[in-house]
Amino acid sequence: MNKNPIRVLLIDDDEDDYILTRDWFGEFQADGCELSWVDNYADAKQAIAANQHDIYLVDYRLGIHNGLELLREAVVNGCAAPIILLTGQGDREIDIEAMKAGAADYLEKSQLTAPLLERSLRYAIERKQTEQKIREQAALLDVATDAIFVRDLDDQILFWNKAAETLYEWRKDQVIGKKTSSLWQEKTLARLQEALRFLMKNGSWQGELHQTTTSNKKIIVESRWTLVRDFAHQPQAILVVNTDITQKQQLEAQFLRAQRLESIGTLASGIAHDLNNVLAPILMTAQLLESQLQDERSRRLIPILTANAKRGANLVKQVLSFTRGIEGERTLLQFKHLILEIQQIVKETFPKTIEITTRLPQNLWVISGDATQLHQVLMNLCVNARDAMPNGGMLKITAENLLVDENYANMHIDAKVGPYIVISVIDTGLGISTEILDRIFEPFFTTKELGKGTGLGLSTVLGIVKNHAGFISVYSEEGQGSQFKIYLPAQQVTETLEELEPVFPGGNGELILIVDDEPAIRDITKTSLESYNYKAITASDGIEAIALYAEHRDEISLVLTDMVMPSMDGLTTIRTLQKINPDVKIIAISGLASSDKVNAAYDIGIKAFLSKPYTANQLLEAISLIKNHN
Repeated sequence: MNKNPIRVLLIDDDEDDYILTRDWFGEFQADGCELSWVDNYADAKQAIAANQHDIYLVDYRLGIHNGLELLREAVVNGCAAPIILLTGQGDREIDIEAMKAGAADYLEKSQLTAPLLERSLRYAIERKQTEQKIREQAALLDVATDAIFVRDLDDQILFWNKAAETLYEWRKDQVIGKKTSSLWQEKTLARLQEALRFLMKNGSWQGELHQTTTSNKKIIVESRWTLVRDFAHQPQAILVVNTDITQKQQLEAQFLRAQRLESIGTLASGIAHDLNNVLAPILMTAQLLESQLQDERSRRLIPILTANAKRGANLVKQVLSFTRGIEGERTLLQFKHLILEIQQIVKETFPKTIEITTRLPQNLWVISGDATQLHQVLMNLCVNARDAMPNGGMLKITAENLLVDENYANMHIDAKVGPYIVISVIDTGLGISTEILDRIFEPFFTTKELGKGTGLGLSTVLGIVKNHAGFISVYSEEGQGSQFKIYLPAQQVTETLEELEPVFPGGNGELILIVDDEPAIRDITKTSLESYNYKAITASDGIEAIALYAEHRDEISLVLTDMVMPSMDGLTTIRTLQKINPDVKIIAISGLASSDKVNAAYDIGIKAFLSKPYTANQLLEAISLIKNHN
């Protein structure tokens, strides 16, 4: 037995009709219908208002009133249950008016039978349930975050949900009956035609579409199409569900670029490490020979050797800057001073056909950074702008404060919430093509002629900016110029302090242990130290260093150790030496001076760090720093 019977109310002023209807209910094939009865208009109004029944059977004649009046009044008052009108003569005009007023059905009493009545009741209930389900589904479609619409086979829109209004910026009443081709343009029409053929053959299709809306907004959607068929199984319409993935695609592109640059950076770091080991002994030998050679011709050649070794070292530093491997000396500085300095250089050295302007606010925030490296960033960008304007043009440098919020940070993979200063370098030059734009920060990638560029300029810019916890955005179009924006975290400090360069004296015969797996670096470092009145012994790896230190512990005043060595790395060597003597004084050295290695070394107690290649003066400075900690 049905636990939830269908509650039916008969509204009829004839008791005989009620008895007849009650008998018909008893003949129904399926159980589950309960019949109630009222015999006048007033009671019927009250019963309908109480909303206690699932369906109403209303006789057309109700004394001075009629069932059509009752039907209209019930619908106006919000009656949701279906109403079936019963007529005595089968008047067609009354039947039509009943359907217009909202009747679920109309039945002629003289033709009525139990099966017909049962069928009519079932149909009215099922149709009402179906309508309710459709309304609920439509409401769900309107709260969906995906743009959902239905179009017929001629591309005319039949249904349009709220999310579609948001994505395409067209209201429902503006698009119903219009074709999608009049609302937005697809990037590749051939792809649409291919998708339509696939849909007709397989019943569904999904793929990525690039669209441009009427307001010229470029969007990327993940689109799913479903073919809707009629009762004869013939194609009738297309249900389209579009998910906006524009921002997701942009972030994925940024992430892939970052991954590619990171891989290139790892390779470049390894090459830089080997080059440092080659250049370090050359540079130190040249400096040592300069003070010892008396032959005039040789003394003239030494500066050439020194200068070219330094050029090689600077090239390596550029690579390491790109890979975030070198930490410069940070001070609090006001960026507008750097911009004004660059402006003066450009005016004096660039062609007169290039006009430079600057826009600098008075309240520009202060940053913590390396002035030399940031000067290099601006200079590289300005030189690139000059090369992009062979026939002259405008070069503009601006600075502004920017408070990055969560929304802005979500749209830029390297951005974080907080204050930034934004430096823009804008030119009116040749511009950069889309194909090249994704590669401009790769090291050794250049579009300049052979011999006119190393391909390290922009990669160095990126490395320095990232090393300052900043990020870069680029906008460029061929023939329309380029705009580079540098974002650097800002601090609320207004002054910069300057320090005098100290003078570092030689030694007093102290013994220093040199640990490095490169023989040339061991030998030249030993010779340099001895020339400044130090004594030195060498070890080729960490194991040998520990044995020597255990033997000469009381004599060794300081250990100079490489961080990257076979058998036992620098960190393990340092920890082992500290177990032998917790007070051991150590200077760490590496050709890959990454911030992680520097921090790890300082965390376990070293007092100084040197990056290869280093000069004798830098070595003396580090030793002097250790001495001053006594």
